Amino acid sequence: MKLFPMGLACALAAGMAWGAGEARVVYTKVFPGSLPAYVSITVEQSGAVSYKESAEEEEPEKFELEPAAAASIFELAGKLNHFKGKIESGLKVANMGQKTFRWEEGGSATEAKFNYSQDDSARQLQDWFERITETERAMLELKHALRYDKLGVYEALLKIETIWNAKRLTGAAQMLPLLDRVAQNDAYLHMARERAANLAAAIRAVQKGKG
Repeated sequence: MKLFPMGLACALAAGMAWGAGEARVVYTKVFPGSLPAYVSITVEQSGAVSYKESAEEEEPEKFELEPAAAASIFELAGKLNHFKGKIESGLKVANMGQKTFRWEEGGSATEAKFNYSQDDSARQLQDWFERITETERAMLELKHALRYDKLGVYEALLKIETIWNAKRLTGAAQMLPLLDRVAQNDAYLHMARERAANLAAAIRAVQKGKG
């Protein structure tokens, strides 16, 4: 039996896993000077999401997208022929960041790059990824405040609540452990604990209604 070096074996295993895996949509945006300057979001057909803000990041944020949101993303990808055609408008507009839609399935991939698109399906799909980015940025800010800035927790919660009220919060269940942590800890301001508890209750009420 022929033996492979460990690194090569791992690479081969990863390659075979991707080739045999389910379809996924991958979005990347590179926009130096913006925050974040780089983002990569992978959405599996199951709704599993991987989010990272560096190409070298080894431990991305992971969560489950709501079924309706995941279905919408894959439906839009289908309308765009899985990115086999041109998405870029070609219009002379300001630089809005280099964006890439990529479809991966069965070991093959197709992708389209663009700065600005007039295609309604492309714009709707991009908005889904902007919503995911908004959500993850707000969550990361809350995590940072919980560790380093207890007085900043309230402001971080306000941002999450604003996104929730605008119906732009994605994978809302990922927020629950953090919200519960604030609500149940006397170390945080009373108004922060109260806001966290109310937001957690609202998220759970929606989940129960869809259950």
